[in-house]
Amino acid sequence: MKIIHVISNLELAGAQTMCCNLLCALKDFEEEKITVISLFDTNNSLTDKLKANGINVICLGKKNGFDFSMIRKLKKIFKKEKPDVIHAHAAVLKYVGPASLFKKAKIVHTMHTLANKEGSKADALITKFFYKTKKAYPAALTPEVQRSISKRYHIKPNRIPVIYNGIDLSACMIKETYSQRDTFKILHIGRFSEEKNHVGLINAFEMFHKEFPNSTLNLIGDGSLKESIQLLVKEKGLENNVMFLGLQKNVYPFLNDADLFALPSTYEGMPMTLIEAMGTGLPIVASNVGGIPDMLTNESNAILTEVNDKILADAFIKLAKDENLRETYGSQALHDSKKFSAHNMAKSYYDFYKTVLKQSRG
Repeated sequence: MKIIHVISNLELAGAQTMCCNLLCALKDFEEEKITVISLFDTNNSLTDKLKANGINVICLGKKNGFDFSMIRKLKKIFKKEKPDVIHAHAAVLKYVGPASLFKKAKIVHTMHTLANKEGSKADALITKFFYKTKKAYPAALTPEVQRSISKRYHIKPNRIPVIYNGIDLSACMIKETYSQRDTFKILHIGRFSEEKNHVGLINAFEMFHKEFPNSTLNLIGDGSLKESIQLLVKEKGLENNVMFLGLQKNVYPFLNDADLFALPSTYEGMPMTLIEAMGTGLPIVASNVGGIPDMLTNESNAILTEVNDKILADAFIKLAKDENLRETYGSQALHDSKKFSAHNMAKSYYDFYKTVLKQSRG
């Protein structure tokens, strides 16, 4: 089976990391060389990892905005490679669909967030056409994403498999102690964008810091709102306690060194950072939104909160005061992380590819 994956870019973010993990793990099931196409030019640790694992990486040099040349370039590659399956990630179906319209290849389309959050209205019309004609077959990261696809595109849920994201759990650096140290460290990993709710996180940390002065908030990531968040931190006088660590090639040492992982997003699909935190054995405080409650269970392996600064701060304080609770939630998160392995994810997708091809031939 020849498979080509298409993604908008291979920057260091959740969907891209999932794609990288999937491509590397698929090698256990597929002997033919796998290709990934990034519409935008990218050269970083993800592309290095893919190439080191024998994955063929093609970058197409996309321009900002709608770039019609992407259809022509993809069509040329599909004609040459003759893939059996084209796996489209997120909002690239407007290019992949037309480029493969008269080819035999079938499209598997993974939505990486809720259906009403992914792409524009024009994207939704194109997606609806390819779903309706069964040229493209949707896959969801969580039951919540599955429900959103079903509702928006009027597809029965049993036609939309739920395939959880996965990581190489062996790369995690598992926590060995939950003992209180001189400094209590809270960690957040995510791009500086509105849905990640850095403002709420900073406000919550300010309240927490008043009760726990020996504490730090470490922020890994980059993005368009970074400067405004840095200004907010300065206005609150927290420059010595909120650390902007930028993008990190390897986040596992930072996860291992943290006492608590925070994800106060206003919406999420299935965040890879949560799996990394679970695989480390970290206690987690996260918003009860999107696909998060499909991954975590409140007061079992995490504290799930409303999107509310005070409630978030109270959850931080509760865990900071109780070492046994941190260990209970962290240990349970580590145990529950096993279902989010890259191997399980790759097997589920490979089985789905075979199902799609069988249906199309029937």
